[in-house]
Amino acid sequence: MPQLLGLHHVALIVSNYEVSKRFYTEIIGLEIVAETYRAARDSYKLDLAVNGQYVIELFSFPSPPPRPSYPEATGLRHLAFAVPDVAAAIRQLEQHGVACEPVRVDELTGRRFTFFSDPDGLPLEFYEV
Repeated sequence: MPQLLGLHHVALIVSNYEVSKRFYTEIIGLEIVAETYRAARDSYKLDLAVNGQYVIELFSFPSPPPRPSYPEATGLRHLAFAVPDVAAAIRQLEQHGVACEPVRVDELTGRRFTFFSDPDGLPLEFYEV
């Protein structure tokens, strides 16, 4: 069995690089670590961090096929971000026109959370810790 040290990153392919770059940096608040254009692939790669921890790679490729999100499909279900105050996080998203589902309470932990979507419909979660 391999010795796992932790999760290194999550890679996302986006349909509109500039829209997703703005969403993940200006609306969600992830920090840009590096941005690379690869001419041979006609592709951007954007490395993003949360509080200095590298977590997400955004990729753009010409004409990527859509991936079903609803109804839920096999594969990645959602990405969850820890927040100190889910209500405050929702207010900030709503200021940018991002709709959130009603707040729910995790029946196992008693913690509050909400779901919303990125520009490509990928389900995202804010989970109050």
